[in-house]
Amino acid sequence: MLILLLTLTATIATCVYRNEIHSCIFIELHFPQTLFRFGHCEEHNFEVNTMLHIKCKDTDLEPISVKIGIIGGSGLDDPDIIENRKETEVKTPFGSTSDVLIEGEIGGVKCVLLARHGRKHNIMPTNVNYRANIWAMRQVGCTHLIVSTACGSLREEIHPGDLVIPNDFIDRTTKRAQTFYDGGAESPRGVCHLSMFPCFSERVRSVLVASAKELDYNVHDKATIVTIEGPRFSSRSESNMFRQWGGDLINMTTCPEVVLAKEAGLLYGSVAIATDYDCWRMGCEGVNVQDVLKTFSANVLKVRQILMKAVQNIAKEDWTEDILDAKECVCKNTMSGSM
Repeated sequence: MLILLLTLTATIATCVYRNEIHSCIFIELHFPQTLFRFGHCEEHNFEVNTMLHIKCKDTDLEPISVKIGIIGGSGLDDPDIIENRKETEVKTPFGSTSDVLIEGEIGGVKCVLLARHGRKHNIMPTNVNYRANIWAMRQVGCTHLIVSTACGSLREEIHPGDLVIPNDFIDRTTKRAQTFYDGGAESPRGVCHLSMFPCFSERVRSVLVASAKELDYNVHDKATIVTIEGPRFSSRSESNMFRQWGGDLINMTTCPEVVLAKEAGLLYGSVAIATDYDCWRMGCEGVNVQDVLKTFSANVLKVRQILMKAVQNIAKEDWTEDILDAKECVCKNTMSGSM
């Protein structure tokens, strides 16, 4: 005698269709290892009869091709790293991106390059349109985002010029939109309550660390970044407070970029360059832009090489489950209508 254990539920939630997130009405059948979803999307009038979000190790999923977005600052937004490139302007519900997207390839791998502060570096951290940047990357089909950032060091052992692959953040920004789900007329419907543990993709972080080691570069494999509003640097009391909180690095751009990337279902990793010791060390002068740029320029080639090596290493692996998991995470944590 066969006894079948299943659970039947009905919900108004979200679904992923053609790499986009939509509001849908679902009937769900929960089997021991498989989730069947049957539903209707009100927004685009299509039926949903799918096992897209199943978590079953025996299932053969057709591999999803990767497309890697690269967001860089000064010196890391050089279009010459992209082969067969073309410039693309992308319209988003959240306004204009920092600059045009440069689409092409790196060693045969599809990539998209974007200058976070514009190619003239004329957009200060507060005014970067993080939502438009991330939305545009997703809209052109990116599955991954690898980015660079200049940081101050809050730890003696992280020296100016060191490379760091961060794994956590403390958000001290105050003026930036933190979500796509803001109730706007053209925004995704619902409210998204995503866990920020982990906030960076652990698998992408591992690839970045391995890529640095392949190039014989020393790298710190984890750190907590404190993101401040800027554009000013910290006071000494603030710098010491951030150290007491457990911060290892300080910058002005990781938040809300990392949050929005996860909300968009993208796999996100960052390479940080420590450019200075901020101002917490007694007997040291405060931070100044000239010293920051000098240290950054001396190490920018290393970061560029790590990013390009990481592109090749990412392309060697099958990311299908990670890509689907990232999108499913958004679906499961978005409330739309009556639950």
